Amino acid sequence: MVFDVDGVLTDGRLYYGPDGEVLKTFDTLDGHGVKMLRSAGVQTAIITGRSSKIVASRARELAIDHVYQGVHDKTVAFAELLSKTGVSAQDAGYMGDDWPDLAVMLKAGFAAVPANAHIELVRRAHYVTQARGGRGAVREVCDLILRARGYYDALLEQACGA
Repeated sequence: MVFDVDGVLTDGRLYYGPDGEVLKTFDTLDGHGVKMLRSAGVQTAIITGRSSKIVASRARELAIDHVYQGVHDKTVAFAELLSKTGVSAQDAGYMGDDWPDLAVMLKAGFAAVPANAHIELVRRAHYVTQARGGRGAVREVCDLILRARGYYDALLEQACGA
């Protein structure tokens, strides 16, 4: 499962500090969803147009398998990712929110968007979350995948201490 960052893993807003540093906000529910995907054997990746130490740090914290930052053509990074992992485009999922994500989204077997994604992506998505980007949309998709793969109930029981 591949995620864009701004507008998907974050709410899309960029906060600039007095020295020009950019701050981003990540949702802990989304992060736990990504961790659960990994525990169920789903490889995870980020493909983002921006480069940020914050994203690299968050990706390390979540043990995201593959991180592509500063990408101008996301289809090139997606093709490289598929080649590296041996996963077919049809077996890959992608979650984006704006036009730079369209071409990859259309190649992936499963395309998801947050509720507040650009309308052109909403029209082409297999799944539109109820939650907004950076506000639980990623978790919603992770839960959907875990249910579809038959892992959700076992992970829930484990969380309950069963």
